[in-house]
Amino acid sequence: VQLQASGGGLVQPGGSLRLSCAASGDPRIIYAVGWFRQAPGKGQQMLAAITWGRGRTYYTDSARGRFTISRDGAENTWFLQMNNLKPEDTAVYYCAATDSDNYYSIETYNYWGQGTQVTVSS
Repeated sequence: VQLQASGGGLVQPGGSLRLSCAASGDPRIIYAVGWFRQAPGKGQQMLAAITWGRGRTYYTDSARGRFTISRDGAENTWFLQMNNLKPEDTAVYYCAATDSDNYYSIETYNYWGQGTQVTVSS
């Protein structure tokens, strides 16, 4: 399965962005899709995940309250709605898929897409 993230850009503090993640190939292997980010000079950080079957969601503290993960199963597309963005949210954002039920752990994600840059600045 191949994933491609899109929707990044430049936004002012307090603004919103909606990222999309499109999957191609065989989506049946996907147990969950997650969103991650990597800021300059920092490691990858998990933000949120959503399971393929029941649509159960998981958020880390970095995302809870401002970010919302969702999916369009019919279109094999996942979304990350980001509100009240802050300069510290500036990073490259990635989507990834896991075939493991341990979707809380970044180590289980083995299908990664190209990232999309999000810059929060006035």
